[in-house]
This record gives sequence, C-alpha cells and structure tokens, in this order.
Amino acid sequence: MDVPVRPRVFLAGAITASAGMVAVSGATPSLGADALAAFPTAQFLAHWWVFPAATVFSTIALAAGVSGALFFSPFFMLAVGLSPAQAIGAGLLTEVFGMGNGLRSYVKQGVVDYDTATWLLVGAVPATVVGALLAHAVDPTLLKLLFGAGLVLLGAFLVYYDPPEDCEQGECEGPFLEAKNSGRGTTTIQAADGETFTYDTCWRPPGLSLATIGGFITGLISAGLPEIVTTQLIVRCRLPPRVAVATSVFTLGIAAGAGALVHALSATPVWYVVAWSIPGVIVGGTIGTRVGKYVPSDLMEIGLGVVFGLVGALVLGVELLA
Repeated sequence: MDVPVRPRVFLAGAITASAGMVAVSGATPSLGADALAAFPTAQFLAHWWVFPAATVFSTIALAAGVSGALFFSPFFMLAVGLSPAQAIGAGLLTEVFGMGNGLRSYVKQGVVDYDTATWLLVGAVPATVVGALLAHAVDPTLLKLLFGAGLVLLGAFLVYYDPPEDCEQGECEGPFLEAKNSGRGTTTIQAADGETFTYDTCWRPPGLSLATIGGFITGLISAGLPEIVTTQLIVRCRLPPRVAVATSVFTLGIAAGAGALVHALSATPVWYVVAWSIPGVIVGGTIGTRVGKYVPSDLMEIGLGVVFGLVGALVLGVELLA
C-alpha cells in the first residue's frame, strides 16, 4: 500500500523546523544522551548472570507446566537482593513476556474457552490489581511472610494435585456441584486441528471465586492464578485438560499484564534486572516447549512442589528467626 504524501511532508517539515530551532538556539540535542546516562549500565552489566538463570527457570517451568513466577520472585528476592515489592513486580513483568509464546500458541490452536475466560477475568483482573497495590502498601517484612506462606501453600498444592493432563474430569465435583453443573447446556470448542471438545457448561460462581482468590495471590506474590484455576476447571467443571490449560493461560496473560502495569506505575521497575530476565525467558520458553514432552510431569511437579515449599519455609525462617 502506498503511503500518503501529506504525512511525509508534514513529518519532513516538523523535522526541518526542529532542526532550525536547534540551530538558532545553538543547543545540541541531548535527550538520547541523557536517557543513556540515566540507565544503570554498570548494574546492568554486573547482573549478566540473570540471563542464564532465567533461561533455566523458564525451561523448567514450561517443561513442568507451572508458573514461571514461582521461580523468579524468590530468585529476585533472595539471590538478586531486590525488595519484596520489586521482586514481585519484576517476576510478573518477566512472566508476561515469558508466556507470550504459549498464549499465542493456544489462541492459534483455537482451544480457549472464551466464555469461561470472560467470567474468570471478571474476578481475576480486579483482584490482581488490588493484590499488586497491596504489595506496595504493606510492610516489607509482612510481605515477605505472606510470600513465604504463599510459596509453602502453592508447593503443597503442586504435591497434592495431579498434573492437569492426568486429572480426571469431575473427580472432585461432589453431589452439590454435580447438580449445579448439570442442565446448563453444553459448550463446544472447535480446535484448529479439527479436534472437537463438547462438555457441560460449568456453573460459573465457583470458577469466579477461585479466579478472584488466585488473582489476588498473583498480584500479591506474583504466582497462584494458573495453579489454582487450571486444576479446578478440570476436577470441578469437567473441562478437558487441553481446554482448561489454554483458558487458564489466556486468563493469566491478561491478569498478569494488569498486575505488572500496576507494579510498574507504583514503583520504578528494575530494568537492569528484567533486561536480562526477559530475553532469558524467551529463550527458555522455546527450549521448554520442546523438551517438555520428554519430562515425566508428575515427578516434575512433585519435585517442584517440594522445592517451593522449602524456599517458602526458608523465607519464613529468615524473617521469623532474624
């Protein structure tokens, strides 16, 4: 398509006028130099090791099917030395970029249940924003205690529940939810590869409540929403695992983006760290999606659950015994 001439003329005139103003005033353009000088180059170069660490964390997270923020927030806090609010914000910002490939893939595959995702987002987005705001308002010591307790609970969750692909649909439904989930019509998802998923439309309030809880925890400690929502969509709402995972990732992508934006506006982002972690998760995500099919997901999730529990206990121990 040809570009209209008028915007080009206008742009050229604006550039010429700007150049003339600089020439008349005798000033030299220094905006780029000021921006470059403001960037903490020395700190950036000193944290080069965040890149390989982020690559490894993202590879493991994608291979195991868990949230990468479960790695990054404690890593930023304990290894890099960021404050709790900075670590959580950096973890969310890193996760937003790291999950891009997975989110795009699920949308392209056509396996997202958008009706269910809409209901989940009604609870998840506001709760994530509130959690992110609270992370900057509470005392750092209290936030560390909440973070440690959250890691212990999420670690126990990973150990207790089977991986999403191994969950049995409706196994934790119970008579009450079974009655509520019946007679509400059916939902049909037509995947791009031709596979068709048809299942009973779920009763929305439990999913909305769980998404609200998961969103708040995600905004507060940067993890929790996908771990809580994915499994519950399968074991309580009968969604097929492939659809449940895709719907949860879609929900997390929007909610985590809102939380990362709040963290970025509430404090100065630690760019000298995320400038290394973001490319690391992009590389690791590519590797993780390739090697994930060779990793026993049940053993991986149990192992990670134990690790997260121990890290959470360490955070709690340091704060309570210090």
